[in-house]
Amino acid sequence: MSDTPHDHTAVLVDGCRLPFQRSGTGYADLMAYDMGRMVLRGLLTRTGLSPETLDRVVMGTVIQDVQTSNVAREAALAAGIPNDVPAFTVTMACISSNQALTSGVDLIRVGIADRIVAGGTETLSDPPVRVPRPVRKRLFEARKAQNAIDYLQLFDGLDPSDLIPEAPSIEEFSTGEVMGESADRLAAAFGVSRREQDEYALRSHRKAAAAREAGHLDADLYRTAVSPDFDPITTDNVIRDDTSLDKLRSLPPAFINPFGTVTAGNSSALTDGASATLVMSKEVAEGDGYTPEAALRSYTYVAQDPGTELLLGPAYAIPQVLDDAGLTLDDIGVIELHEAFAGQVLAVLEALQSDTFAEEQLGRNSAVGTVDLDTVNAWGGSLSLGHPFGATGTRLVTTAAHRLGVEDGRWGLVAACAAGGQGHAMLIERLP
Repeated sequence: MSDTPHDHTAVLVDGCRLPFQRSGTGYADLMAYDMGRMVLRGLLTRTGLSPETLDRVVMGTVIQDVQTSNVAREAALAAGIPNDVPAFTVTMACISSNQALTSGVDLIRVGIADRIVAGGTETLSDPPVRVPRPVRKRLFEARKAQNAIDYLQLFDGLDPSDLIPEAPSIEEFSTGEVMGESADRLAAAFGVSRREQDEYALRSHRKAAAAREAGHLDADLYRTAVSPDFDPITTDNVIRDDTSLDKLRSLPPAFINPFGTVTAGNSSALTDGASATLVMSKEVAEGDGYTPEAALRSYTYVAQDPGTELLLGPAYAIPQVLDDAGLTLDDIGVIELHEAFAGQVLAVLEALQSDTFAEEQLGRNSAVGTVDLDTVNAWGGSLSLGHPFGATGTRLVTTAAHRLGVEDGRWGLVAACAAGGQGHAMLIERLP
């Protein structure tokens, strides 16, 4: 870091991601660490940044592997980043890489760092599988075993069912409810119909397919190959080009039978992937010869009751960043809103235009405003591109910045919900 005082505005220089893959497919044999090192190496290659100049590496992840609990550090070392560059990992459910990014922004704003790599990585192909607690306790005690008889005694009193591994479950620890159940209730609370959810899911896939054909997604992707066959992985394989409203309508409820409206078709798929961004102080970036894509402006994190408003975080976070910047929704040309579920997206949009929600929940005299749907996820979203939990946040920011360039816009808004009843929003401003 330079000792010379300079502009501490945090800017996005560039970002990239591996093509997202449906879990169990392209990256099925990789650890999150593997994808992390691949995307870090890709970012360094495409930006030409000397890794020796980095001040920090920060990465988000959700389902941690005990072998690589600080996956940012392990991935950074494997990507060729020097030993003396500190790296740390953050976890905040689906906004983990948002937190990684804003951690870097904070370090730049206070003058501690000038060059940050922030991103995230996630595998859902190989989540940790645990055995029940009685067996775990016996295995811990096995360290004291001296002979075969001692080992056999460890099984005394165990029921055969105790040996069955615990299936991984994506549910709220505080409520015991899976996110899809919350999405069903949220859609019902805001009057979002099954047809509207299916139509939005279809829109997401069609937008993603069209963006891919137009080459808009190319700027985001760092193409790769995986051993042992090294077949190239060049595109997201979650996009369903052939889906239709009839196909989506034919799917049964996934969480609440028989009257639920959330299905596999209007929910984001389990996905593997990684993403990374290069964030720098504006003056240093320009001094290094870079042309920053966008300035990272106001951001916030919010939290609500996970039992009643698990997925409504963006409706609370968006007005905060708009007010902070003195902007309204009419000023925003590009919106990247995380699509955990179609019903969640539509409920958030309904909340923003609701006078009742504004008065009762936000303490405002009137609604935040109506979102122009044409500004939202014009290149597809998590429903179609995929949602690797720890990597989605920096994917959203990178896509927003690239869209601002293509669409000649000024202001971009990124927002996302997360498990635990949390949420995030950030404004980015395209730089001339």
